[in-house]
Amino acid sequence: MGCRAVLVALAMAVPLLVATAGASAQNASAPSGPPIQDVLNKRCVVCHGCYDAPCQLKLSSPEGWRRGASKARVYDSSRLEDAPTTRLGIDAKTVPEWRRKGFFPVTQGGSSPSVLEQLLRAGRESRFKLGAALPPSVEITTLRKNSCPAPSELDDYLHRHPDGGMPFAMAPLPDEDYRHLLSWAADGASAKAAATELPDEVRGRIREIEAFFNTQDLKAQLVSRYIYEHLFLAHLHLEGDGPHRFFRLVRSRSGPDDEPDEIATRRPFDDPGEDFSYRLALIEDTILHKEHIVYEIGPKRLDRYRDLFLTSAWGLDALPAYSIAAGGNPLSTFSALPPRSRYQFLLDDALYFVRSFIRGPVCYGQVAVNVIEDRFWVSFLAPDADLSVNDPSFLEEAIPILELPVARSAGKLTDRFKSFLLLGPVRYQTFRQERYAQQAAATGGPGYADIWDGDGTRKDARLTVFRNFSSASVVTGYVGSVPETAWVIDYPLFERIYYNLVAGFDVFGNVEHQVTTRLYMDSLRREGERIFLSFLPPGTREPMHASWYRGALVSLIDLWKESALDTKSPTGISYATNQPKTEFLTRLLETGPVLWPVTDPLNRCSKGGCADPNTSAGQLRPLTVAPAPFAKFLPDIAVLLVGEGDEQEIFTIVHDQAHSNVAFIFNEDLRREPVRDRLTIVPGQFSSYPNLVFRVSPEDLTGFVEAIGHIRGQDAFVQVVDRYAIRRTHADFWQVYDRIQAGLNAQDALQAGLLDLNRYDDPKPSDPIERLFEFRFSSE
Repeated sequence: MGCRAVLVALAMAVPLLVATAGASAQNASAPSGPPIQDVLNKRCVVCHGCYDAPCQLKLSSPEGWRRGASKARVYDSSRLEDAPTTRLGIDAKTVPEWRRKGFFPVTQGGSSPSVLEQLLRAGRESRFKLGAALPPSVEITTLRKNSCPAPSELDDYLHRHPDGGMPFAMAPLPDEDYRHLLSWAADGASAKAAATELPDEVRGRIREIEAFFNTQDLKAQLVSRYIYEHLFLAHLHLEGDGPHRFFRLVRSRSGPDDEPDEIATRRPFDDPGEDFSYRLALIEDTILHKEHIVYEIGPKRLDRYRDLFLTSAWGLDALPAYSIAAGGNPLSTFSALPPRSRYQFLLDDALYFVRSFIRGPVCYGQVAVNVIEDRFWVSFLAPDADLSVNDPSFLEEAIPILELPVARSAGKLTDRFKSFLLLGPVRYQTFRQERYAQQAAATGGPGYADIWDGDGTRKDARLTVFRNFSSASVVTGYVGSVPETAWVIDYPLFERIYYNLVAGFDVFGNVEHQVTTRLYMDSLRREGERIFLSFLPPGTREPMHASWYRGALVSLIDLWKESALDTKSPTGISYATNQPKTEFLTRLLETGPVLWPVTDPLNRCSKGGCADPNTSAGQLRPLTVAPAPFAKFLPDIAVLLVGEGDEQEIFTIVHDQAHSNVAFIFNEDLRREPVRDRLTIVPGQFSSYPNLVFRVSPEDLTGFVEAIGHIRGQDAFVQVVDRYAIRRTHADFWQVYDRIQAGLNAQDALQAGLLDLNRYDDPKPSDPIERLFEFRFSSE
């Protein structure tokens, strides 16, 4: 999933949170005390660690703070031309190179104190009252501006924004952290980056992996290219290694005997322009949860690659060329690879790939994620039931109409929109529907066996996607009540979503690229929904589809965004109830091996399967009821702390927002139906972006639940916040967030990373005009 860039002044520069969990960062020494990177991780990197870092100031490594800051925005939905790429460690390698790209220093001030030092001192003198809500002028005006004062502009900036220091609009830093950061900043932000020495055993494993990817026969080269284009964002974890070491697969100028020297290209399918080797590069920056997409690799994985791709009888005479067009139609580019092998490669790690849709560079911003419902369930078509896998003629006929928007950048804009957003998707819907109708007529229709069961071992076969105002998350299993919509994904859909949202998306691209990516995803969502509907009784499909797309304009959109639904082909399932959607989805949890909980004891339970009312989970169950008139007042993601110490329990409270449809880019407010909102409560943590924390003692949990349940207006919600919540300015803010981060680390050390506080206690804009400014795309 996801990320809302509150591109505040450099002012937001060193504030924010939490104990570093499995963070792999360079250790740099300050005059005394803990390594400075540890302090930066706890209090600063949670705002300054990713593409959406204010002013592009990344404090997750010495390379980042030496590079400094820039006035240029990465996420700018209004730019007409592509922006120069500014990826740390890739697009420039030295400080002088970054200065030529417009970055200015924040750790060196010459005869004056540095920007960092002055902002730290200004933050200590901030007038914000502990425990108070932020003034509206700060929320709307300051937080939504990208103020990035260069050293010569800082005096004027602080004169106009006396509360614009670090930490911005936050509780004061703990004294020890403040002294350590100030001493480090005043000393010129010196850093002694310790060289990372990998154990010989690890180096041996890396050599084996690199040797596999650099095999030179044509089949092996095509396989390596296909895998690289799918793993370029991965945080690779060596099988059996400790939980805190990760690598990236890169195309390098240097060979295995030298340090990796990554070749910078906008997209993974762009021509590298020179000879290269695939290399594993150690990730030395701090690990952030919002971009942490873990993929296991080692001897077992290489054997799996060989079984999937290199033992079957296929061949090719020449390698496909690198090009935008090639990346825009991967089904054609990699047509020599057996479709079953490609699909099984994706299914083997379905959670990783769906997570890459969410934590990849497109996952950020309200307009980026409002293409999906707030919560829905995902399953996958079984390979044996997928015509693209089993019938060679299917892809041969479909490939010409399956180009993605990135495939063409030339020609008239109107022609490109018509090709990629109208004619192509609708033609493919019609083509697919006709072919599967023929199959249904011969077989009696799709049944439970046509949904992939995870091969008996893979929990990834059932997924829940959560979408909130400007971020998203994915977890295994079916979580929450039965959702309004669900998807079934087949191979062509899986591959196109990946290339549309991940491999083909350029975070530095222009407005046309961003809009076409979003609009094409609208067609892909509809495709997944239509496959799901094909499993339901024919007579229920049209009414159910109509319930998902309600509104005066949506029927007009359907005329050119969708072909007519198939309301005649049979389903192979004999339904026993008059609730086929619920029956089908819940039955999927029981078919084949039992890999997932059949019920959700907090949100969706049957008699005997509900949470014990004497437990915290049982006491929280009343908040998951429907209707839930209190739900619309809750933030998107709230973390609930119950108790302390060894007895501490953590829950995530999710606000599921209802809509009449998600068919349009803008004016989401006009399609909101808050009367149908509800809450989903999940034990533990999964979101990268908490909006608020509630802290409750076990003895007061019942009172907290009752207080939430009685909310009927904003004033009542504020009273609950005043009593139970930890605001940005709360005196215990840092202490409580250290507990939240520690809880995430303990939950899963391999998957943990620093949380993001860019959206903490910052209400989303309610005015539709304000929401237009949220039209940004970004990384998690």
